[in-house]
Amino acid sequence: MLTLASKLKREEGVRAGRTLARSNDASHRVSIRDRLLIKDTCKVTFPDENKLCHFHLAISPDEGYYLGGKFQFEIEVPEAYNMVPPKVKCLTRIWHPNIAETGEICLSLLREHSIDGTGWAPTRTLKDVVWGLNSLFTDLLNFDDPLNIDAAEHHLRDKEDFRNKVQDFIKNYAR
Repeated sequence: MLTLASKLKREEGVRAGRTLARSNDASHRVSIRDRLLIKDTCKVTFPDENKLCHFHLAISPDEGYYLGGKFQFEIEVPEAYNMVPPKVKCLTRIWHPNIAETGEICLSLLREHSIDGTGWAPTRTLKDVVWGLNSLFTDLLNFDDPLNIDAAEHHLRDKEDFRNKVQDFIKNYAR
């Protein structure tokens, strides 16, 4: 039976000119989920290489309203991680229904307590946070439950004007 995992392993071995046995080395393993979802839209940097609990994430969406922008996030991992979520703040001014102009972010997995059960859980990882933030610019863009009500209402009133305002913000703050 042909599986996606075996197909990816075989393709990796052929590309690298290696045998299948060598491609099973633990240093070369990558989860199937990561191989399918990896995009070049996120980059992590550490302002102080001695503080691994504090880092910056740059997201450069490759589709949608926010295409062409580069948005900076500050992520602080508390001592109580992973019983509590990391603290995340958007450092780039943005016109977004789920991100306030002051940097607060509305993303359910960052909530310590969530009624709908999609909030933080000890099983979540920093990778989930990065994927969630990246998705705020595409499939998790939520106009129905906004943090920035003005941005959501603007989108409902006039989608083209909303797009223009987003592009103005990108031009002025997210390059």
